[in-house]
Amino acid sequence: MIAAGDDAPDFTAPLADGDVDSFTLSERLDEAPIVLAFFPAAFTGTCTTEMCTFRDRMARFEALDASVYRVSVDLPFALNEFRAQHELNFALVSDNDREIIDLYDVSMDFDSLGVSDVAKRAVFVVDADGEVAYRWVSDDPGREPDYEAVAEAAEAAA
Repeated sequence: MIAAGDDAPDFTAPLADGDVDSFTLSERLDEAPIVLAFFPAAFTGTCTTEMCTFRDRMARFEALDASVYRVSVDLPFALNEFRAQHELNFALVSDNDREIIDLYDVSMDFDSLGVSDVAKRAVFVVDADGEVAYRWVSDDPGREPDYEAVAEAAEAAA
């Protein structure tokens, strides 16, 4: 389990930012604090609410010079469509190989729906040294993070 104070696991994955680029965490540490917010799936109820809430609160993160990246197992093309439909003002990282959710130990199954190996709803704040400054993980996919606590953690990690 990744805890506050641990080195954030490094990864490289597709980045949905309107195009499809590449994202490597260790190469983005100059953007710290970095908020990595994991979510189960694009185009679902709670995930859409959460994405739009982060969108509407981006001014707070921008004022802190914090970067926000959302992570899910969806393909980058679906994430770009999700981003466009909801006018999201942050990029989304595609973990379609499910390597990142394994590295951060945030994989879950929806056995009742026959869906496995998706991201739990989770937030990690990574500081400029590549250390986890904040960790929040929920086993309840219907529970949203405490947005104010995430912003305060980003401010403390700045």
